[in-house]
Amino acid sequence: MSHRRKRFTLAIILLVLLLLAGAIYLRRVAPPEAARLLPESDGIVYLNFQAVRSAAHFSEHPVQHAPGYQRFIDATGIQFERDLDDAAFALHRMPNPQGPNGAVAFSDVFVGHFDGRRLANYLATLAQSQEIYAGHTIFNIPSQGRTVRVAILGYDIVAVSNTPTAEQIHSMIDRYRTAALPFAGSSLLSKHYAQVPLLSLAWGIGQIALPLGKTGGIHVMGVRLPIPVDATFIASLRWIGHIHLRIEEIAPNESAAADSTESLQMLLTLVHSLETSGGAQPFDPETRAFLDSITVERHDNRAVLMATVPTPLLEHMLTSPSGMKAVPGSGAATIPRKSATAMSSPNAAGTPANTAAPATKKKISSLKKP
Repeated sequence: MSHRRKRFTLAIILLVLLLLAGAIYLRRVAPPEAARLLPESDGIVYLNFQAVRSAAHFSEHPVQHAPGYQRFIDATGIQFERDLDDAAFALHRMPNPQGPNGAVAFSDVFVGHFDGRRLANYLATLAQSQEIYAGHTIFNIPSQGRTVRVAILGYDIVAVSNTPTAEQIHSMIDRYRTAALPFAGSSLLSKHYAQVPLLSLAWGIGQIALPLGKTGGIHVMGVRLPIPVDATFIASLRWIGHIHLRIEEIAPNESAAADSTESLQMLLTLVHSLETSGGAQPFDPETRAFLDSITVERHDNRAVLMATVPTPLLEHMLTSPSGMKAVPGSGAATIPRKSATAMSSPNAAGTPANTAAPATKKKISSLKKP
């Protein structure tokens, strides 16, 4: 009897260990919680700020805080470059590009270390009204002709949306109640997340180039790319001994993928020839190394661009004071800009900030009290 009880106990322990291992595995391969909370959208961008901070050495390159951002820090205790762990952005294509939101509206989830009470008090001073939905307070903050809705979902999670209606912020609150399910999330996430390379520092899926196409085409660093603005992409940044960039365009067919591949290769050749002939300003060593590392290939119906991003170039893009620009609506606050890529993050005004950690400073601190 004792022998039977011992075998039964061992079987129970083994079963618990297997279930635990399965749960850990599912959490590793499942989308990050911030991305799972996003509503239905046309594109998703995710940034792991903990990993990016390590790669870009933020602590070694302190950025002087603009007065508006410093007031936000003093009021909330939140310093984004220090306290933000990860963030996910949903891109919603607007039917009227001339409307208050422009071509794209955004819904965002920020995960980090926040003092919920201080943040709520700060948001209350900005809000024109408040709504209680499913036990959560939604702060409705006017900003440049649109309403930015903010909800503190948990002690470490904040949801923001500047869409025309409250549907998206309601959806994020609803999804928060089922956040423990490892494969919950939007249909876009379910369809494409499995194709994102494992352990990516940042990634994007869907129509992530929408913020770059205000004038009808995708423009990067002043150059129009030969790719439709509503093309579907899978993009990623990951560390494999170096920072590896991979951007895939999912074309309608192999012929379209071949056209995109050829056009991108011709564009790269043109950029190189312009610098060589003196027709363009010489690139710095990091930018030249980045451009030299770019390869463009076609795999069936996909045009694939790959490159190595030098760490100094990433540091410069994220922290350079020369990239500072004024924050709309703040009067004084400024944020660093990053050179435009498919990886774009939004601001409170609904325009692309194209930046990593400092972009979120703009999200809340730029909102003015009416």
